[in-house]
Order: sequence, then structure tokens, then C-alpha cells
Amino acid sequence: MSKPIASMTGFARAAGGISGAAFNLEIKSVNARGLDLRLRVPPGLDDLENLLRQKLTKALTRGAVQVNLNISYEHLQSEVSVNQQALQTVIDAIGQLSAKVEADKPRLDGILGLKGVLELSEAKLSEKELGDLKQAVLDAADNTISDLIASREAEGLNIHAFLTQRLVEIAELTLKAEEHPARSREAILEKLNNQIALLQEGENGLAEDRLHAEALVLATKADIREELDRLVAHVAAARKLLKQGGPVGRKLDFLSQEFNREANTLCSKSNHVDLTAIGLDLKAAIDQLREQVQNIE
Repeated sequence: MSKPIASMTGFARAAGGISGAAFNLEIKSVNARGLDLRLRVPPGLDDLENLLRQKLTKALTRGAVQVNLNISYEHLQSEVSVNQQALQTVIDAIGQLSAKVEADKPRLDGILGLKGVLELSEAKLSEKELGDLKQAVLDAADNTISDLIASREAEGLNIHAFLTQRLVEIAELTLKAEEHPARSREAILEKLNNQIALLQEGENGLAEDRLHAEALVLATKADIREELDRLVAHVAAARKLLKQGGPVGRKLDFLSQEFNREANTLCSKSNHVDLTAIGLDLKAAIDQLREQVQNIE
């Protein structure tokens, strides 16, 4: 069973936690040439960041991916302690100044308010609690990455339908160019004879051997057989890639450039205004194709 194509644009989020801590995890992705991972996790969780990066690298191949992890701690009391060394330094300084300056003794709250005397320690989880929290985040990450992939594949279905329709248009325009009367042997010979006749007019008409060479050039320019064959082949290759699915964005992007090259050549070789119009319609359909191809993983 073929894997569906996926867009590089998607979003997913999850929330969870353990007793004493809760977290929110968000993952969003947009277009990029390769896989660009940017993770924001709270300080001190470097090992968790590395594990999240490994999971994303395994699951995705392209896209600029932003991961935001926020953790809030609940029911944990911050600890306040007295820095005994700092307190003693303040008391010694007060004693020395009291012998030299007459002043009211400082109040206790004033002393404790001095910077460095009281120290506030942030609430911390135990080693077991921290391990449980990390595991909860990793479990949530698995689900969030799955949701992100589902989001990207849902958008991929829309892109698949759009690209399929553009390929139908390109195939129809290619057939239209193939069957146009201006491509008939008679039409090409008539235009060729008229151009040769112009080359023969007047005293400065070209010599027979030069006329033969010019005729070959004109005949070659009027022949768009190779361009039409390549367009048919490119349509078949693109349809095969869409059916194959998976991360085919780079290959489709290359094909869209080839499509554009053949359409440009067809326009330059056109020997009739209608063929030129068909070539321009081809270029418009190919531009739309290529624009959407840029979104595929």
C-alpha cells in the first residue's frame, strides 16, 4: 500500500503531567528545503531535548519544525534559607559602625532584606518525579508527532488532488498541441516553402547549398516532436510519483522544472499563433503545479 504524500505544513499540541508538574507541548512545521529542527525546552532538560530531536528526525524528512515545551510546577513550596556567612558579615559590619557612629540599631526585617542574606531555592522535583515527568513528555511527544503527521497528510490530500488536476490539464494541452493542424506535414512544408521563397527573392538570394542548409534549420525549428514526447513522459513520471506517495517533493520539484523547460522550447519553436497560445497555457498550468509542489515533503 502506497504512503500518502504529505504537506510540510502542520500543527499539533498535547498537554499532560504528573503530580506536582504539568506541561504543554506544541509542534508546528512549515516549508523548508531540508529538515530544520528548532526546540525550546526548559533549562536543565538537555537529555530530553536530544530524545525529542531523535524522534522528529526519525519521523520527518523535510520542513522547518518548531517545538515548544512549557512546564509549570504545582504544589511545590520554594525553600527560603539564611545565608549564615552573609548574615555574619552584616552583623560584624553593624558592630564596627556602632562603635563609630551613633544610630538606631537596624531592625531584623531590614537586615533580612539585604541582598544575599536570604536565599530562595526554586522548587525541585525528586529524581524519580523528574524521570516520570520526562517519560510523560516523551509519551505525549509520540502522540503529538503522530498528530502532526496526520495534519500534514490531510493537507497532502488536498495538494494531491490539485496536482492531479494540473497534470490532466498538461496532458490535454499536450494532446491539443499534438493534434493541431499547424503540426501537419503539409502545413510545415507550406510554411517552409514560403520562407525559402523569401530567401530566394532579389539579386541577393541565397545559393542552392545555403538554401538547403537554411531549410534544414527551419524544418528543425518547426518540429516540436521531442518536446511533446518529453511532456508525455514527464506527466507519466509525475503520476507515478503521486501514486508512490511518501517524501517525493524533491523529485516532483525537479520534474516541474523539466515541464517548464519543454513548454518554453515549444513556445520558441511554435510556427502558429495557436501553438504559442497552447504553450502559454501549458506554462500557466506548470507554474501552478510547481507552486504547490514546493509544499510537499
